[in-house]
Amino acid sequence: MNDKASPSNSNNQAGAAGHFAEVIFEGDAKSTLVETKATCPFIGSAIAQGVLAVRNSPDQPLASIEDIRRLGNSGGGDLGDLLVIFATGNHAFMRDESGGLALGHKLDKAVPVGLFSLEFPGSKGSHLGHSGILQGDPEKLQSGRLSEPDFARLTRYANNGWIKRSDVGKFIAENLRKDPNSKVFGMNVAGLLAVDLLDFVKTIGPAWMSKLFGSDEKTALAHRELEEKLTKLLGEDNLVGSAGEFGLLFAFLANKPDAKEVERLAHGHDEPAIAVQDLQSMFLQKRLPEGWQTWKKLRIDWVKNTTALLISAGKAYHEMK
Repeated sequence: MNDKASPSNSNNQAGAAGHFAEVIFEGDAKSTLVETKATCPFIGSAIAQGVLAVRNSPDQPLASIEDIRRLGNSGGGDLGDLLVIFATGNHAFMRDESGGLALGHKLDKAVPVGLFSLEFPGSKGSHLGHSGILQGDPEKLQSGRLSEPDFARLTRYANNGWIKRSDVGKFIAENLRKDPNSKVFGMNVAGLLAVDLLDFVKTIGPAWMSKLFGSDEKTALAHRELEEKLTKLLGEDNLVGSAGEFGLLFAFLANKPDAKEVERLAHGHDEPAIAVQDLQSMFLQKRLPEGWQTWKKLRIDWVKNTTALLISAGKAYHEMK
């Protein structure tokens, strides 16, 4: 995949975004936007802390593609290049001049070049079977809100203040089972992966994982091929979409100085865990962890963690039948 922007393309996008003035918020308007529209723990926290500028207007909030690339690549990594794929693929539409009323409260107007919409509920990236922590109806605009009971459902998996990745997978499966309308490994997914859910959990997924550790050319090729498959499926399948979202969280925190791994897995590497303190900071307090700009955030960590979450969530989903 060649999705890295050339210097000239990045400059063009940054220049286009610069035509849309940064919003100056009054009162609690910024916190309202973060709570009801920008319902992503990373993006919402970045806006709340003032490290990601909101452009255009509070009613039609936009952000710069290059700003999100810069934030994700901070610390010398390349996760920001992956965030650009998500921003342009899932958040490429905004409300029209009628305020989103023309097509029944839908986002139907293409965003200007170099920008992406900060309206997450009702967007392509919002899906059924979600966690329920930061939004309600995924198809309804401005439906974001904090659900502390749903946050508590996640943190109940904690052991001594840490939640291991496989338990996040169980949480994902629980969310999908709660929503009878969620899509899990449908025909499009089975067609692209040439496998059904049970086979993926038992054989294909673990085989993928074994290829992702190393530094040779075969590992790099496996990373690129798997990343391409996963990004294609994010909007097609709610299991993949949920695993991808939490995979981003694990990738963002993977190289944090106090990151923790809890137990040895079959492929010879330890299973990572996420600190409840970091979850509370981003989901509840809308603050990125201290020092977040300093450590590397890598897109291959997203591929590894998303694949592992697909395996654990898929196994738990199958067992919950």
